[in-house]
Amino acid sequence: ADFGLYEYQEEVVQRALRGENIIIWLPTGGGKTRAAVYVAKKHLENNPGAKVAVLVNKVHLVDQHYNNEFNPYLGSDYSLVSISGDCDQKDFFGCEVKNSDLVICTAQILENALTNQEEGKHVELSQFTLLIIDECHHTHKEGVYNKIMARYVAQKLKGERRLPQILGLTASPGTGGAKSIKGAVEHVLQICANLDSVIVSSKVYAPELKKKVPRPRKRFDIVDRRPQDPFGDHLKFMMQFIHDFMALGPEFPVREFGTQEYEADVVILEKKGVTDRNRLLAQCALHLRQYNDALLINDTVRMVDAFRVLESYYSTKSSTAMDGTDFFLLGLYQENEVELRKLSGDARFENPKMGKLQNTLLEQFVQGGHSRGILFSKTRKSICCLYDWVSNNPALQRAGIRAAILTGAGNGINYMTQNEQKDTIRNFRLGSLNLLISTSVAEEGLDIPECNLVVRYGLLTNEIAQQQASGRARASDSVYSVVAQAGGREARRELLNECLEDLTGRAIGEVQRMEPRDFQMKITDLQTEALLTRQLAEQLKLKKRSRFNAATVQLSCRGCFLPVALGHDIKVIENAHHVNINPDFERYYKTGGQPALKTFEDWEPGRVISCAACGRVRLTFNL
Repeated sequence: ADFGLYEYQEEVVQRALRGENIIIWLPTGGGKTRAAVYVAKKHLENNPGAKVAVLVNKVHLVDQHYNNEFNPYLGSDYSLVSISGDCDQKDFFGCEVKNSDLVICTAQILENALTNQEEGKHVELSQFTLLIIDECHHTHKEGVYNKIMARYVAQKLKGERRLPQILGLTASPGTGGAKSIKGAVEHVLQICANLDSVIVSSKVYAPELKKKVPRPRKRFDIVDRRPQDPFGDHLKFMMQFIHDFMALGPEFPVREFGTQEYEADVVILEKKGVTDRNRLLAQCALHLRQYNDALLINDTVRMVDAFRVLESYYSTKSSTAMDGTDFFLLGLYQENEVELRKLSGDARFENPKMGKLQNTLLEQFVQGGHSRGILFSKTRKSICCLYDWVSNNPALQRAGIRAAILTGAGNGINYMTQNEQKDTIRNFRLGSLNLLISTSVAEEGLDIPECNLVVRYGLLTNEIAQQQASGRARASDSVYSVVAQAGGREARRELLNECLEDLTGRAIGEVQRMEPRDFQMKITDLQTEALLTRQLAEQLKLKKRSRFNAATVQLSCRGCFLPVALGHDIKVIENAHHVNINPDFERYYKTGGQPALKTFEDWEPGRVISCAACGRVRLTFNL
């Protein structure tokens, strides 16, 4: 009663309360985490000496789960601790586990502790009696969840009995790319095998769940293609000029400029240029990627935003030009800069999607002063451009829209700190902000208040991301809008995702209807096959690693190919971070600004470095 669980939540936790390994499948907003807190409480009450680990896949979820869910209900009776890479407790994780009843941490913290044999840091899975895995659909391939569960499965197959109970939480396991019921069932079974769990959902109280988590009204806000795009055409003309300069043969076919496929092509070209020590090819590919980024931005937001991307990129190039390739690329931009600036300011050819987006926002926010919305876009660059547009749009400001950016936590100019994330979400909850302009970070996990408008703008994502974004529109009579170009890939993908969402539900239903004996046999077969595959992959990895002696591996600048270090100069810290410990290395770089990086146990980050010869910031391996 203290938990206030709905009957559908009580229904889905029953098998977990009996000690079974389960995956709870409930939609976004259905209260999966609250159900997990209830299971944890009952587990601790009924099992003296029990120890619970709650694993999350993003740093900001550690404090969120601790402050909003687990500590309020369990903190008075049990010892709880939250640990992420930003706190000192991670350095003594083993001790923290020993002294606590429940630990909330990022999965990587636990993975590091499982591999670290140092006293006070090492833990074993057998020390825990319950493992709660948030957003457990990420338990696949080489994800950190799957690395942890691979150990679990390997120990289980060896007959180890002292293993924790598993409780997975997900809004959708997806279909894993499958488009047939057979393939989708195989994917769901693989997720179940990876987590050694059955998947449960509400059956008896499904109507209550549907009432508690209503689906938003979905609509497609479609706009016609630009009749003319002289700015984009001019960029394509310049890109073709670079291609002619590169003189690529027929073995390098060029796909359509301004697409993700073309971006993948130029990434391969740049890599080939570096591998072959062909600076012309490598540098041209880097510049082509910038032009392609500008085309993608031109297709998503305003022409001026696309122009500013190029303007910013080339603002520093004149001081770092070192050969004919650099002077050709710099000269090409400078010769066309005035024309590009002129075209980007011609309102006759502005992106029509911006007008449609404006109408979509105004329609919802003009109705009343209590609207809340999330505008999803693909990249940090695009959400920065959208924020600038909203902030300087008179009509949107008159409608009372108070917007802020929400991105993932990290390092760099377009990232946010965890505190900035918390402040933004708190202000959104309190109402001082009413529109979040966000990357996918707001789709999954974050405790964001109910919204009556969710807009998907220029996005191509899978069915899992679509379901999670849709689940953010939980207010009554809410709207889920897809702003897309007529005949474009975004609308087609959205329709496909609807089919895949239905396919996921049907696949889960088939798995749930399997006879228990048949299900367990299938799970064991999949686990055995996965174990053999991992063992083979590890053997191949060791063989590949032994091909070269560290002293024979040369590290070179990716920009000018200047040799700067050898493989044995590199030290691995915390089994993840590679640091050059050779003092002679300082001859090859210049220092820049202070990076916003966390401090590690025995060293602190210095400054951004760039090649002393060509000014390039990144250095890379070159065998």
